[in-house]
Amino acid sequence: MNRKMIFTLALAAMGFLLDSCSLRSTTYIKANEQFQLGNNNHGRFRVKLRNTSAQDIEIYRAPIDGGRHSGQSVKPGETVGVRVEANTALVIVNPSAQEASVQLTVHGDTGLAMNYRNN
Repeated sequence: MNRKMIFTLALAAMGFLLDSCSLRSTTYIKANEQFQLGNNNHGRFRVKLRNTSAQDIEIYRAPIDGGRHSGQSVKPGETVGVRVEANTALVIVNPSAQEASVQLTVHGDTGLAMNYRNN
């Protein structure tokens, strides 16, 4: 192999390793609270979210400069995939009177702020 081919393969391997990095978490959300993932400056990311609660939860995307879009309800046991734009938070809302839990797998930019807020 020549140097150019080795360099190309090394770059491809680095890209694969960086893309395969992920954040995995089980997150608990108190009654009538919400969890915000990515309410800071960041690049794009993808989330695989599984509702492990006994009740529905709601999710939507919220650009950090204001607004909200792409809302949906996630039923107990349901798994959804969400692509989140740069500088946009994924908001997970627990509208019920019981604690909710979700399993999250995040790919892409994982330098994301994480915080809770009251509904």
